[in-house]
Amino acid sequence: MKKHHVKAANEVANNRKARHDYSILDTYEAGISLTGTEIKSVRASKINIRDGFVQARNGELWLENVNIAIYDQGNQFNHDPLRNRKLLLHKKEIRRISSTIQEKGITVIPLKVYLKNGFAKVLIGVAQGKRQFDKRETIKRRDQEREIQRVMKNAVR
Repeated sequence: MKKHHVKAANEVANNRKARHDYSILDTYEAGISLTGTEIKSVRASKINIRDGFVQARNGELWLENVNIAIYDQGNQFNHDPLRNRKLLLHKKEIRRISSTIQEKGITVIPLKVYLKNGFAKVLIGVAQGKRQFDKRETIKRRDQEREIQRVMKNAVR
C-alpha cells in the first residue's frame, strides 16, 4: 500500500468523514479529466467530494456524485456541476481497482483533491464500510491515546 502525502497548501478539498465511515485498505493517485471552467472552479476550491464515489464502466473508472460549482465568470459553455468525470490511471491500476470493486462490501471513494504541477489530482481510497460498533471502537481508542499522551506530557514536567 502506497502512502500519498500532500502538502496542505496544494489541497483543494478533503473528505474527512471518509476515514470515520470507512476503513481505507489502499490509496491511488489519479488525474481527473476536466473542462476549462471546471478546473477554474477547482482552483478556487469550489468542489465538494463528500458524497462522491468511483464506479468502473467499460474498462474505465468514473468519479461520480462530486459537485464542482459553476464557474462565476463562465458563459453559456459552463459545465454541469454533477457530471461524471473520467479518472486517469494506468491500465494495470484500473484493472486492480475494478476487480476489487466486485467484492462485497468494498467501495472506492475520493479522499482528497489537490493540485500537483498545475493539474488536478484526486486521492482515491479502496475502502470497506465500518459498522457502528467499529466507529465507536475507533473513537474510544483515539480518546485513550489522547489521555495517555496528556498524562505522559504532565509526567515529564
